[in-house]
Formats: sequence, C-alpha cells, structure tokens
Amino acid sequence: MSHATSAAGYLHPPPLTGSARLWGTLALSAATFMNVLDTSIANVSLPAIAGDLGVSPNQGTWVITSFGVANAIAVPLTGWLSQRFGQVRLFVTSVLLFVLTSWLCGLAPNMTTLIIFRVLQGLVAGPMIPLSQALLLSSYPPALAGVAMALWSMTTLIAPVLGPLLGGWITDNVSWPWIFYINIPVGVGAAFVTWSIFHKRESQIRKLPIDSVGLALLVLWVGSLQIMLDKGQELDWFHSGEVVALAVVAVVGFLAFLIWELTEEHPVVDLTLFKRRNFWAGVLSISVGYGLFFGNVVLLPLWLQQYMGYTSTQAGMILAPVGLMALILSPLVGKNIARFDPRNFAAFAFMVFGLVLWMRSNFNTQANFGTILIPTLIQGVAMAFFFIPLMTITLSGLSPDRIAAASGLSNFVRITAGSFGTSIATTLWQDRAALHHAQLSEYVNTGSSATQSALVGLAAGGYTPQQALAVVDRLANQQAYMLAANDIFFASAMIFLAMIPLVFLTRHVKAGQANRAASADAAH
Repeated sequence: MSHATSAAGYLHPPPLTGSARLWGTLALSAATFMNVLDTSIANVSLPAIAGDLGVSPNQGTWVITSFGVANAIAVPLTGWLSQRFGQVRLFVTSVLLFVLTSWLCGLAPNMTTLIIFRVLQGLVAGPMIPLSQALLLSSYPPALAGVAMALWSMTTLIAPVLGPLLGGWITDNVSWPWIFYINIPVGVGAAFVTWSIFHKRESQIRKLPIDSVGLALLVLWVGSLQIMLDKGQELDWFHSGEVVALAVVAVVGFLAFLIWELTEEHPVVDLTLFKRRNFWAGVLSISVGYGLFFGNVVLLPLWLQQYMGYTSTQAGMILAPVGLMALILSPLVGKNIARFDPRNFAAFAFMVFGLVLWMRSNFNTQANFGTILIPTLIQGVAMAFFFIPLMTITLSGLSPDRIAAASGLSNFVRITAGSFGTSIATTLWQDRAALHHAQLSEYVNTGSSATQSALVGLAAGGYTPQQALAVVDRLANQQAYMLAANDIFFASAMIFLAMIPLVFLTRHVKAGQANRAASADAAH
C-alpha cells in the first residue's frame, strides 16, 4: 500500500499528537482485539453451540474453520481495496460490517445459518488487521514505530487469551449467542472514534483493475480443500465420491491459480515472492508452527469438556495463562531483535513448543488442574519468541513497495494453515481414539480378572450388569480419547523439533534491516 501513497502531489498526513493519538490507538486496538477475539472465543463454547443447534461437537468446529478460511481469503484483497476506496473508509466499513455479521451470528437459528454468517463475518474482517497496523503507524513518528508495534501486538496476544475465558464464562452464565453480541458496542465505539480522528487523513485513492479470475480460483481451491478436511471424517475420506471430487477441485483449482497468478499483470497474490529463500522458509515455518499451535489449542478444551468433565469456564481458565508470559516477554523480544540473530529466537520458540507438547503427551485421566495448567504457562514463552522473529526473517531484504504484498501473502498462508490445523487435529483425534478403543476393548472381556473385579465392584455398588458394562465402556472411551490426544500432542512436539533446521535455511538478517522490515510490514 505504501507505494500507492507516494505518488506525485500526495502528502502523507503528519503523525498525530496528544489525546488524538491516544484515542486513535485505543480505537484501532479495540477493533483488532474484537477481530482476534473472534478467532478463539468460540473454542470453549463449541460443545454448547453444537448441543444447542443439534450437531456433533466435531461438526461444531466448522464455526471456527469457516471464519478462518473466509478471513484468510479476504486478507490478500486488502491492498487492492484500500487503494480503491482509501484505508480509513475501508477500515471503518469493515468494522461496521463486522458488527452487523456478529449480530447475525448470535441470531442464527441453526448450524447452517451460523456457518454462513461466520463466513460473511470472516470476509468482512479480512482488511481490519493489516489496516489497523497501517493506520497506527501513520499516527506515530518513525522513531516511535517500535512502540506502536509493541502496543499493537499486545492486543493480538491478549485477545486469544481472553477469548476462551470470556467465551467460557458467557457460555456457562449467559448463553452462547452473547459471545457474538459483545462485539456490537466495541465495534460501534471503535468505528465512531476512528472515523472522527482519521477521516481527514484518508490515503490516496487509485482505480486499479481487480484480478477477478485469480480471486475466484483462490476461493475455489481454498474453500474446496477446507470443506474436504472438515467433512472427510464424516464421509469416510476417500471412500466417498464427494471427498474425492472436492480433492480434485482443490488440486486443479490450485494449479490453475498458480499458472494464472504467475502470468497476470496485477495478481491478487504476488507469488514471485516465493523466489526469495527467506520468504518461503519464513512463511513455511510460521504457517506450520501456527497450524500446529492452533490445532492443539482447539483440541485441548474439546478433550477437557467432553472427557474430563470440565465446564466451559474451567477450560477457559486452563487456556488463559498462555498469554501471560507472551505479554511480559514480547516487548523485550521486539526491543532486542536487532541485536541478536532472529533465527536463534525462532529456534528457541520451536524448542519450547516441543517441550510444552511433550509435557501434554504425558497427561493421563487423573491429571489435575495444576498439571494441565503448567504447559500452558510455558507456552506463552514460545509465543513471544515465535511471531516477531519469524515475521522479521520473512520480510527481510524486501523493498518497501513489496512489503504490503508480502505481509498480506504471509498472513493469508498463516491463517489458512490455522484452519487446516484445526480440521486435521480433530480428525486425527477421532481416528486415533477409534483405534485405541478397539485395542482397549480386546482387554475388556469376561475372561480377564481385571474386568471381572471391576464388574463385581460395580454390581456391589448397585449397578445392573447392563449399567456396569456401560460404565466400563465409558471408562474405555475416556482412556481412548486421552491416548489419542497424547498421540497428537507427541506428534506435534516432534514436528516442531524437526522444523528447527528449516529456520537456519534462511539467510542471517543484519541488525537494522530487521527493524526496517518490521516497521515497513506494519506500514502495510
């Protein structure tokens, strides 16, 4: 976006000062906060939403993935839309449409309607995050760009933490539609303040052609792939014609998209960026890492609520402390990134993520609140060292006019990976649980002494033989899902450790160059 504004005759507005800057920062942060909150607030409410709308909690994960995919598709369009309509107008419109779609989500009478409204909510949310960065940086002098980015990243770190807590509390004490209704006052306030402060600071507008074919192909292949991942479990994967058809559409759509984007003059996604080693290795690291992280963040509350008897609020409290260490350490990482090799920071983050997931892979059904909470606390350390260094590596060495496209593309891949991670984690969890259940059932038979003593004990407690067998089956089920969760935690830990060499494939980023890249990214 920066290259559009530097056209002849256009003057950048000067940085804001005093209370205008304070209010502007608060309004932009509130809008970002509301947007990021909506990626995680539904996580702990899934069992309640699914129960209320009469679908399985697995189908309930569509509430999360539909928003993620729509959001990812809208992110690359931000550059074109903001040049066409102006950054301030686009941002305020995006916030107001987000308020409207949130209200519709809360009113949804069934799952289909809720998913349609979540898709719309994700689409209108796309431009909010990149534009809040751009407007925030235009309000601060260059010397304070680092402070502006630290303030901005605080909101993006606090929101995923408060999401599960707030979502859990609302679900237990009010009702789940209110997880969407709370966006209404926040959004209206943020839009009003942003417009009153920024409307005289509109960016330059140019009429650019839109790559409609590229956009249609992007929607086609990402959408097909996500639906395939979400429905695969239900339809028994490639034994189903529907899943095979979706896979073919996704592959053909992806290849057509690649060919078209590489030959189009104004592509919706600038794929030539992948020629740069730091860009492709950085995007791959951040996306696989985020996909693993997000998949596990969705899996943990599902397991706690379905098989460990936790309420939504308790599951939220287990997830909440993840942002505590991230909040304390992020400003330190941001300040010192120029003095150290960011590759070492990113490798450290992967090692800590590996440790956290390895600790979780040792959980058992007797695990108490404290045992489950400790890895979450440690995970905050990994998050602080994860985003800033990897974004610095990804955007290093790019000319300012390409930063906007690079930031949009890397955000698109990362958000898409988050949605895919959710689908893959929940699907594998079901598969592994079925396998473990079958293995455990082999040991539960009338010939085994353990089974006999358990049934005798239950009979003494007043259970009928049928009830006693149902109790044993429920215990086997709980163990099967626990073991399945352990498998996924352990595999995720191994993948994190295996990705450390990938970080060192990138070239070392010189100090200073890193800061410029980070602040230019933010200027997007």
